[in-house]
Amino acid sequence: MLTAIAGINWGDEGKGRMVDLLSENYDIVVRYQGGNNAGHTVINERGKFILNLLPSGILRENTVNVLGPGMVIDLEHLYNEVEKLKSAGIAITRENLKISDKAVICMPYHKLLDNLEEDRLGEAKFGSTRRGIAPVYADKYMKKAFRMADLIYFDTLKKKVPSVVEWKNLTVEGGYRAKPIDADEMILWLEKYGLPFSDYITDTTRYLDNAVNEGKSVMFEAQLGALRDIDFGIYPYTSSSSTLASYAPIGAGIPSRKLDNVIGIMKAYSSCVGEGPFVSELFDREGDALREAGGEYGAATGRPRRVGGFDMPASKYGVVLQGANEIALTKLDVLSYLEKIPVCVAYDIDGKISDQFPTGEALFRAKPVYEYLDGWNCSVSSCRSFEELPQKAKEYILFIKEKVGCNIKYVSVGAGRNEYFVM
Repeated sequence: MLTAIAGINWGDEGKGRMVDLLSENYDIVVRYQGGNNAGHTVINERGKFILNLLPSGILRENTVNVLGPGMVIDLEHLYNEVEKLKSAGIAITRENLKISDKAVICMPYHKLLDNLEEDRLGEAKFGSTRRGIAPVYADKYMKKAFRMADLIYFDTLKKKVPSVVEWKNLTVEGGYRAKPIDADEMILWLEKYGLPFSDYITDTTRYLDNAVNEGKSVMFEAQLGALRDIDFGIYPYTSSSSTLASYAPIGAGIPSRKLDNVIGIMKAYSSCVGEGPFVSELFDREGDALREAGGEYGAATGRPRRVGGFDMPASKYGVVLQGANEIALTKLDVLSYLEKIPVCVAYDIDGKISDQFPTGEALFRAKPVYEYLDGWNCSVSSCRSFEELPQKAKEYILFIKEKVGCNIKYVSVGAGRNEYFVM
């Protein structure tokens, strides 16, 4: 069984929580794109964990975790993330963590360039996490990046660094008028944070292909959501990689394999970190109340998330992009305080009402058309079946299911590992 867990909306839908829950039934969990520019929060019997680079399956003792070739890896962040987990009693070994030799290294100068450009843009900034993701993907496609395999031949890598640093300084020093990058410092950084992972680096294509041939089950863990995809998202306010489930076998290193299942993750309301169009956004006291009720602060950056009512046009679009055949609906419990629940059912674009998700300037001009559903005004956190829910909560779920056109299989009613039920 090859299953992708993918975000339907802007990201932060609760993918890490669902991967942690469902990974019990899988042998391998693979991160296949992105870097440490998003976080997956998992709460279990061992505590609360925020994972930026490591797959959420790392918290399962018998699960093998893979960082695929589609990823960009900040070695310093990975080093610190691993050390933090080890201090919490989580075992990290060559047996349960495998890093693709083809994954690209996110260098300190990529973060520097990210910061310099966001600062230059000022009010026109993209809302980057400032973790170097766009610059490192740019280098990857310009064939100027270092890959994890380079760490195995460190003496050769040391000879490559000065030439790339010289090229980078044409932009850093010559363009931004910033302090130039020092090649020796970059080599020391690679030595300190990269060499400890030398034994974890492997040909993950061969490993995963053999695993699938042996009948092992694989879960692919996406980062961010469909609306942040570089090609189909709210460009240019997107990530720099493909966040779609269809990219999972490619980014994992087994492009000839086909997915058996796609589980789309979406919240019972909307949230968004960063800049860009967000039609269903709620403001002032209404937005503040929802943000506090849901604890909506970015796992990677701590930034307050923008929040809004459930966005039907965006969600229908995300379901189609991800090819989801079932949905996990998260954070239903957060809405329990509302007497009336706002749902954005359509967009008003220059006076024309549409239930389709637009692109380009039309999206920036869109205004929400809200429908208000009755709330249930009581806690649902103890419910472990659809039948146990209050009637209005049942109606809310069925309304979303009908409108987005996809079966809702899982419903989360709390942050804990067991606070959910299967429809």
